[in-house]
Amino acid sequence: MALPWRFWQSPRTSDPVYESIGEAMSELDLNLDASRARQQRLWNALAGAELDAIIVTQIEHIQYLIGPKFAWVHSPAAILFADGTATLIAPNEAPDAAAADEILTYEAQWLCTLRNDQRQACSDVLLQYLKSRGKLGKIGVEYSTFSLHLSQQLDATLIDVEPTLYQLRRKKDPDELARLKKAITGTERMYEVARDMIRPGVSELNVFNALQAAAVKEYGEMLTGAGNDYACGAKGGPPRDRLTQDGELYILDLGPAFRGYFADNCRTIAVNGKPTDEQQQTWEIVMQTFAHVTKTVRPGKSCKELFQEVVGILSAAPIGVFDHHLGHGIGLFPHEAPHLNSCWDDVFAEGDVFTVEPGIYDEKLRFGMRLENDYLVTADGVELLSDFPIGLT
Repeated sequence: MALPWRFWQSPRTSDPVYESIGEAMSELDLNLDASRARQQRLWNALAGAELDAIIVTQIEHIQYLIGPKFAWVHSPAAILFADGTATLIAPNEAPDAAAADEILTYEAQWLCTLRNDQRQACSDVLLQYLKSRGKLGKIGVEYSTFSLHLSQQLDATLIDVEPTLYQLRRKKDPDELARLKKAITGTERMYEVARDMIRPGVSELNVFNALQAAAVKEYGEMLTGAGNDYACGAKGGPPRDRLTQDGELYILDLGPAFRGYFADNCRTIAVNGKPTDEQQQTWEIVMQTFAHVTKTVRPGKSCKELFQEVVGILSAAPIGVFDHHLGHGIGLFPHEAPHLNSCWDDVFAEGDVFTVEPGIYDEKLRFGMRLENDYLVTADGVELLSDFPIGLT
């Protein structure tokens, strides 16, 4: 019987190393060699599990391992086999490039109408394909999102590989760092526009629109994530139909994404350009956090210990409270490991990209301030990735 899918086969040679796109490839372009290397690292990390295959259905993990970024409205899947080959099941048609040896497709829409049963449609193709491959005894899956429809029809032992994927994603590869740095450059442009336009009587919605436009212009393409806080005179929140007021502090916590990779940093701007003595003194205390991070963070440093040390620094402020986490990793998710709080007892590792976002809040400060920088953990310290103005004016 004919199999119900369209078929594409990559032009691989007998050599298991995937061919690169070419010498002219930009560091921001899809790097299939890097995707292949991540597939191999996943297999190496799971060597003791003796898996026959790994099925990945989260779009972030498909991008991480296969390359293409799919829209959230679709439900693709990827299968990695123990022999080193990979198969992608894509919506409608094969992408231009992918770190896969075979690409199957499922029908995701009819005459431009998206199907509601995206996962079912993909799963039907996946199940028939796996049957054609023969018996698979042990399969790795992402427990938190693997569908019941699939698990009930697979005659195999299922092993959770999600924690391993999260751990591997901490160490950013050069192609990932390039996209993260581009995302961060977008926030730099957004703050430049913000400093030019913020004054008493400006609409929060107009600020939001102008900043989004600045990021789009910098990237030269649409954002793949908008994030975060655009509410003035408040700790955070979405933009409102409200005008900025004289004397307020405007906390802008921006997290646009470029090709799936999220930036996240924060600046606080005095609306009238004239911070009060209390506001300026509080800013100086918050800034001490970044000097401490530069001095102390390196591979092996406890994230929980850093959080506790910064709590001690910020408690010296004469007014206001610090009542949230200190930061988190960024990448394909806006919040990922490492986590800088009182509950997560792990250590920094080389290759981590993380944020540090100390804040102090009080109504007397109208309403407070938060500053946030992005860092890369190197072999012997940290590299500041968000090296642009951080002052109140």
